[in-house]
Amino acid sequence: MKLPLALLATTSGASAFTTVNNGPRSITELSASRQPIMAGNWKMNPTTEADALNLANGFCALLNEMADTCAMDDVEGCTEVVLFPPFPFISKVKDIVGKEGVTVGSQQVYYEDKGAFTGSVAASMVKSVGCEYVLCGHSERRALFSDSDVNINSKVKKVLEFGMKPILCVGETQDEYDLGITQEVCAMQVSKDLAGVSKKDMKDVVIAYEPVWAIGTGLVCEADAANKVHKFIRTVLAKMYDEEVAQSTRIQYGGSVTPESVDGLMAMSDIDGCLVGGASLFSDKFARICNFQ
Repeated sequence: MKLPLALLATTSGASAFTTVNNGPRSITELSASRQPIMAGNWKMNPTTEADALNLANGFCALLNEMADTCAMDDVEGCTEVVLFPPFPFISKVKDIVGKEGVTVGSQQVYYEDKGAFTGSVAASMVKSVGCEYVLCGHSERRALFSDSDVNINSKVKKVLEFGMKPILCVGETQDEYDLGITQEVCAMQVSKDLAGVSKKDMKDVVIAYEPVWAIGTGLVCEADAANKVHKFIRTVLAKMYDEEVAQSTRIQYGGSVTPESVDGLMAMSDIDGCLVGGASLFSDKFARICNFQ
C-alpha cells in the first residue's frame, strides 16, 4: 500500500522515466518510479471569476494548514497536483495556486494552430498562459461535442508538439459495460488516440481511465475492478511500445472519486492518481483526496 503523500506538487518537471546506466530496470523499479498525480477538473464551474478565485484560495489555505504532513524536501515523495479551471479563469487561478507548487491545465484545445475556428483555442494560447497539461478525449467532449478518435489523436500530438503533457481520457459507456466489452473499448481508444506518438513522447503522456457510467451518476467502480482495467491498459501499451512504457506510464482513475473512495483506489498497484470532477469543487474534499492515505 502506498504511504500518505504530500499535498504539495513538485514543479521540477520530474518524469515518470528514470535514466539508468546499468541496463534495464525491473517491473518493480519501473512501477516505483511513477509519481502519483491528482487532477481536479472544474468543468464549466464555478459560474464567476470571484467564485473561482475563492475556490483556489480555499484550496491553497488547506495546503498551508496541512504543510506539516508534507515532506517538502522529498521531491519523489510528493504527489503532483493539477487543476483544470475554465478558460477565462486559468491565468488568475495559476497566480494563486502556482505559489503552492500546483500546476494548471486546459480542459481542451483544438488541433489547428490558428485561423477561422470561432470558439476554439489553440495549444499555443493555453501554453502562453502557463498551462502544463491538457485534457484530451474526456468523455463529455466525446459525447457532447462529437470528439472522434482521429481528432483526439491530433490533439494529443499537438499538445506534445508544444511541450505540454496530455492527459488522455478513455473509458466505456454504460451500454458497453453491460455488453462486457470494457477491454475492447479501452484498447481501441488507447490504440487510436496514441497512434503516431513516439516512445520518447510517452514520458509526457498520462492516461485517465474513466468508466463513463461512473461519472456523476452515483454508480461506483470498485477499486479492484478499476485496477484490473489499468493493468489491461498496460498490456495494450506493452504491445504498442514495450514493457518499459507500459510500466512507466501513469494511469489515473476518474469516476465520482470521493474522500471516502480515494484511499482504496490509491492502495491499488496500478492506479497512480485520480482525475476528480465534482469533488474538486470543494476545497476540503479535494485536499483530502490529494492527501490520500
